[in-house]
This record gives sequence, C-alpha cells and structure tokens, in this order.
Amino acid sequence: MPLSEQEQRLLDEMERNLYHSEADDVTTVGARRGRANATAIVLAALGLLVGLSLLVLGVVVHQPLVGIAGFAVMFAGVMLVAAPPLRFTVPSAPRDRH
Repeated sequence: MPLSEQEQRLLDEMERNLYHSEADDVTTVGARRGRANATAIVLAALGLLVGLSLLVLGVVVHQPLVGIAGFAVMFAGVMLVAAPPLRFTVPSAPRDRH
C-alpha cells in the first residue's frame, strides 16, 4: 500500500531529523575524546620499563608476587596510552555544528 502525500512528507522529515541528530551525536562523542600528550606517553614508557624490570626481577628471585606486580605496572602503562585519563588529554578543537 503506497503512502499518502502527507505520510511521505512526514517520513522524509523524520529521516532528515534522524540524520541531523546522528551527526550531532557523532560530533559530540568525537569531541570528548582527546589524545595522549607527551606527559602520558613518557609516564607510560617509564611504567613499561619499571614493570618489565619488576617482572624479570620476580623471575630471578623466584617471587611470583613481584612478577605479578611488574605485569600490573606494565599493563597500567599500556592502558595509560590506550585510554588516557582526562587530565592527560589534549582537548580537541571545537567544531562548528552548522
């Protein structure tokens, strides 16, 4: 069954509004995410080095808890670069919404 002229206009208007609101949502979500700055990268690299050292030390002295702690420090360093906390992010430039 074909749509009436009024139903077709209403459907077209709803579609335009949906596309417009989705574009606004994508812009808003993208603007919240910054990128890691040099401080976060340096701290992550230091965390990786310290964690690797603790991991090797734990193997050498036969202390599994030291090795586990080293792995945890390395993991935290990787997570710092992969998902930097807000205080380590550089805000992106505001985008014109229109």
